[in-house]
Amino acid sequence: MTTFPAIPYLEWVVGRADEATFDLATSDLRVAADDGGVVPPILAGLSDPVDESLVSQLAARYDVPESWVLVTAGASSANFLASCALLDHSGRPGDVDDDHEDDSEDHPRPQVLVEKPGYQPLSAVPDALGARVDRFVRPPEYDYDIEPHRIDGAKSDSFTYAVVTNRHNPSGRLASRAELAELAHVVGEAGGSLLVDEVYAPYVDPAHDGPFGGETAAGLPNVVTTGSLTKFYGLGGLRIGWIIADPAIVERARSASLYLPSVADPSRKLARRALHHSERLESTAREHFSANHERLASFVADRSNVSGRIHAGGTFAFLSHDDYDGDEVADAAWERGVLVVPGRFFDAPEAFRVALGGTPEEMAAALDVFGEVLDDLAT
Repeated sequence: MTTFPAIPYLEWVVGRADEATFDLATSDLRVAADDGGVVPPILAGLSDPVDESLVSQLAARYDVPESWVLVTAGASSANFLASCALLDHSGRPGDVDDDHEDDSEDHPRPQVLVEKPGYQPLSAVPDALGARVDRFVRPPEYDYDIEPHRIDGAKSDSFTYAVVTNRHNPSGRLASRAELAELAHVVGEAGGSLLVDEVYAPYVDPAHDGPFGGETAAGLPNVVTTGSLTKFYGLGGLRIGWIIADPAIVERARSASLYLPSVADPSRKLARRALHHSERLESTAREHFSANHERLASFVADRSNVSGRIHAGGTFAFLSHDDYDGDEVADAAWERGVLVVPGRFFDAPEAFRVALGGTPEEMAAALDVFGEVLDDLAT
């Protein structure tokens, strides 16, 4: 038995961004080039907060008690630990003495429902932890809407939790708090919890009233949310993420975190600095992603053979070509040094994902070359 099987998307993408001449796959808002120093350039020379911990800063952001916050080594760690906590909290953990695939009527594995199309690691993690992973559809024909009734259609007696991303990865659709509340209610009525990965939730302009100016499901009944400084702040090198949840879930996640590397103290201190100067960083980020949104929207609007909605404020989208599938488009782009992601990694082989995370100037150049790739395919 392989406890942690390979995650095809991560195996495929690792290293490619460094090899690519034009990166249209990475969604982090890369606000400044790495100068090789320890301190990210955007934080260099800024003051540190005096009597604020990172936990207290996040608790204030989400308007929750500090007991609701767990800082983790990035969003991937947050999602992993949230899965551990939710499966443990269910009281129906997988039987480690049995084969991973055993799922008898008398001893069903806990069921986890993951959105489809979806980000591959969110399915891989509960599967590796011994859960039975099933999918519920966010239909492209309905603009990848969250349809709570699909939970009832997919759940089993061992249903434990459901997973969504907001913004939805890969389409970029942003769900409102009201939509998430409705989904959380249906999930709760089914006896489960809702895990919402909110790393893209701050991609909103103008800013909303929520944490980081975005939408959040934090504080709703039966809900666990995760976030990080990687995407919106462009500080992936710090590896700072977090879980916002009921203290019982947080404590289970904290216990599970003892099996993983702890959060580095320098990263924690730099994250405190970033949040202390959040107004400045977030203003820059909004200018950045708004410019990239306009570029992506114009690019798609000008191409009759490419379809897919660019959601308001979105800097990434799930697109399709009239004549070629996602792998064919991605392979042709790669031959020209352009990195885009084949849709097979998001449950839709006919599509491809384009993301604009670099500076507007870099992304304009990347789209020019990608446009030439698409023109060549049309001839």
